[in-house]
Amino acid sequence: MSQPSPTDPVDSASTAPAAGPAPAGTAEPDPPFAPDLSIGSNGRTPYEDYVQADVLTHLQHPLSDDPGEMVFLVTTQVMELWFTVIVHEWSTAAAALRRDDLAEAKEALRRSTYELEALNAAWKPLARLTPAQFNAYRSALGDGSGFQSAMYRRMEFLLGEKSASMLVPHRGAAREHAELEKALQEPSLWDEVLRLLARRGHAVPEAVLRRDPALRYEADPAVEAVWAGIYAGPQDSDLVRLGEALTDVAELVWRWRNDHLVATRRAMGAKMGTGGSAGVAWLEKRARKNVFPELWTARSHV
Repeated sequence: MSQPSPTDPVDSASTAPAAGPAPAGTAEPDPPFAPDLSIGSNGRTPYEDYVQADVLTHLQHPLSDDPGEMVFLVTTQVMELWFTVIVHEWSTAAAALRRDDLAEAKEALRRSTYELEALNAAWKPLARLTPAQFNAYRSALGDGSGFQSAMYRRMEFLLGEKSASMLVPHRGAAREHAELEKALQEPSLWDEVLRLLARRGHAVPEAVLRRDPALRYEADPAVEAVWAGIYAGPQDSDLVRLGEALTDVAELVWRWRNDHLVATRRAMGAKMGTGGSAGVAWLEKRARKNVFPELWTARSHV
């Protein structure tokens, strides 16, 4: 058998010396594609600069000694972040509808359904609280109530659930009050949908199109008839797909309200809610209301 010449390829695996442990005191080289552990010139990591994790993870200040309060506090703060994202998505969808850009509007609505699912899942840490467990830290809330959330109120305004009285709790916070006042006066997401239908030639009544957007939206039989006509037509039309995207949103909002109702009923029964609200009685009333009502009632006429 001939021996390999100097120019023949050599199996490096067979000729390389066996790898052994690094000598004591010698740092092993970083593996390929190791994470960048360097810090910026400000002494912080780029991740921290972007996410502000240090801020987020130090916003919790429990007021009781009960360990369950930390769970309640963090879960509530997570919900506030999801409210913020969903308001962004629905505002994006409303702006796209004003431009007749159904593709962007439907994409924003689609994203919001994933975010609503995550928001609804945030009830799980609180959904099995017994009255005694909730009472262990309930006094820490004082007069606080989820209904005082400015970002949740902006969500409701975008859905057409308008009420000037809901600005009252925010009179002492200039920025929040100004943002809510602006949202109150602007057309809701549903208003923008109906305006788009009118531009497409559908018989949306002038009274609906010219209504005061600062008032709560009330269902209209003529709008119901418009949607019944749309749903009776081609099922692959842009408007049917828009209607289904909006229905997905409405269904998840309904589930949010019902999950809130069930969690509250388990934790405190029919007692007065925090912040002086009617508690379960108020939540039951909210859970009976449909978002985008004509999308639901029109189905009975197709």
